[in-house]
Amino acid sequence: MRIAWLTSKIHYSGSYFVWLIRTNSFSHETLRGISLLALIIFCTFKSFGQPSDFPFGQISYAELSKEVFPLDTNANAIVLNEFGEAYINPRDFKLNFKYHVKIKILKKAGLEKGNFEIALRKNGSSEELLLDIKAATFNLENNTIIDSRFERKDLFTETRNEYLKVKKLALPNVKTGSIVEVEYTMESPFVMNFREWEFQSDIPKLKSEYWANIPGNYLYNISLKGFLKLSKNESTLVKECLIVGSGKADCALYKYAMVNIPAFIEEEFATASSNFIAAINIELTEIRHFDGRIDKVTKEWSDVDDELRRDQSFGVQLKRGKDIAGEIEKLIKPSDNNLTRANKVYDFIKDWYSWNGTYGKYSEFGIKKAFDSRKGNVGDINLSLIAALRFAGLEAEPVVLSTRANGTAKDIHPVLSDFNYVVAKFDHEGTTYLLDATDDFMPFGMLPERCLNGKGRVLEGKKSYWINIEPSEKKKTISAVKLKLDDDGFLRGSIQNIYSGYEAAAQRKIVLGFSSLAEYFKDLDNNWAHINIINAEIENLDDFVKPLTEKLTVEIKVFDELSATSFFFNPFIIQQWKKNPFQSTNRLYPVDFAYPLEWTLSVILELPTHIQLGEAPDPLALNLRDKGGFYRYQATQIGNQVSIQSSLVINRTVFKADEYNNLKELFARVIQSQNIDLVFVKK
Repeated sequence: MRIAWLTSKIHYSGSYFVWLIRTNSFSHETLRGISLLALIIFCTFKSFGQPSDFPFGQISYAELSKEVFPLDTNANAIVLNEFGEAYINPRDFKLNFKYHVKIKILKKAGLEKGNFEIALRKNGSSEELLLDIKAATFNLENNTIIDSRFERKDLFTETRNEYLKVKKLALPNVKTGSIVEVEYTMESPFVMNFREWEFQSDIPKLKSEYWANIPGNYLYNISLKGFLKLSKNESTLVKECLIVGSGKADCALYKYAMVNIPAFIEEEFATASSNFIAAINIELTEIRHFDGRIDKVTKEWSDVDDELRRDQSFGVQLKRGKDIAGEIEKLIKPSDNNLTRANKVYDFIKDWYSWNGTYGKYSEFGIKKAFDSRKGNVGDINLSLIAALRFAGLEAEPVVLSTRANGTAKDIHPVLSDFNYVVAKFDHEGTTYLLDATDDFMPFGMLPERCLNGKGRVLEGKKSYWINIEPSEKKKTISAVKLKLDDDGFLRGSIQNIYSGYEAAAQRKIVLGFSSLAEYFKDLDNNWAHINIINAEIENLDDFVKPLTEKLTVEIKVFDELSATSFFFNPFIIQQWKKNPFQSTNRLYPVDFAYPLEWTLSVILELPTHIQLGEAPDPLALNLRDKGGFYRYQATQIGNQVSIQSSLVINRTVFKADEYNNLKELFARVIQSQNIDLVFVKK
């Protein structure tokens, strides 16, 4: 039986917590596991009885007076202290979670940290409850600490959906220099999903500590994610903390802490931040009952494979090719080879469906209903594609994967909830093609960028295996500019842009987003402040296999007065980098471009005989290590022609954190060279 999960991400004073909430019927194995909870009502639970949290309301003059912290002198706000504790309540045997945080507001942009949201999960009649809460704002006025208390009557409840409610509070009198403090305890009946903890958030923290009290009957994989080190990593055995009749279990008290935690800064060219944020993950693997039974929560791939094959919204749908047989039979000719057949089926499914924007590995509506309505989610469309390929006599298999924004799927053991997407796999003469029919602009064998996230799991027959998901194309632009300078001060000539691979798909999406080509070129003309488009045309707009070619006739005014003795001209009238995409001083996580990148620009200027290039810039040749990429720039004059050649190439898709500064420096030099105007003088 399939188990569906709802993932919720809620903002807690700069931290993020992710929970998995069951949304449909439990499996038999899970029901047996929960039987332990029924037994707990007859047991006793020993209190840990240890001091843990920091006291509420103890604010010092030094904390309120301090305006800058060495950890991050540019921070808008900073967490002075943060503590969390998850434990089984000995009175009602529910999972309690205590959270306490103290934040200093440093700048106006940090005022939002005075607003808090507390997520409460719900499933049927079971729901989490907010047991108690206290919150206050502290300000220093006339050398006196003023305490503005939050009152519970000002707490608001928002129902997000049938599985989630949010308690919202805004602290009073928050301003620059304030310290806001919030402490609450919540109760959860979902003992199976033990609380996880994220040390990093979008603001720095001086200290963050988490305690987890876990009965020994529950076996968890506890792991540290991210690139930061723990300052505290302790575990204490608490003997006989759980007693059920004659059965006894010990508990483990885990204590984790970090100090001087930098803010997690999201930059360009990265996968999901959840892959890299410093966090403690706690994943239930096994339940040991007092009667000797053991329930393995973590499954083997053979179990998952069988579950997916039998699933009504997955494996069963792959057998429904007959529901669209009539349309498929119209496409196929006896003379078609397998690759031609696959292309025809792919193009048909891509053109037939309208994607509703929803991800999912399961069919939301079922192939028949989705096909009749001509719309559906990712599962509807790509499972239809696989079923259609199979009906056409081709071997096609589903590949489940996790998108870039969803995070990396675990590969040690299967966790179905990690996968939020499915594509088709088709092999022909030793070449593997991965197909996604949800994107109208993707040619055969090219996956959208959202799918380029390391690897996916192929479900083939009664087995499964991992497959690397690599880009089949580059993102490439080649621009050729040919201009002639006339005596009236205008450069006149042509610009030709050739877009290939992912750049062609992106450009087609832009162009076809306009009501007509005329509207597109009008918009392009308006965005080019110094370039007037006289004439324009596009080739291969509807042929997604070929590069998209854009041909423009232009004029550019470079000087006003005919008597001018010199003028400036920047040859990067297109393809100019304005800003370095890498801004951080350091980066602890990899740079992931998704696909190789290439920008090539060739500019030829024909000058009158009485004008020449002044001092030419020095040639520039920069290389990344291990053939990761390069930048070349050179400007020369031969006779009355000036040639400017520029190439920026990124060959590798992933760069390690220790290569970050080299990438940052490369792009800094690119921007520097592209912002230098060429000087032209009269002879």
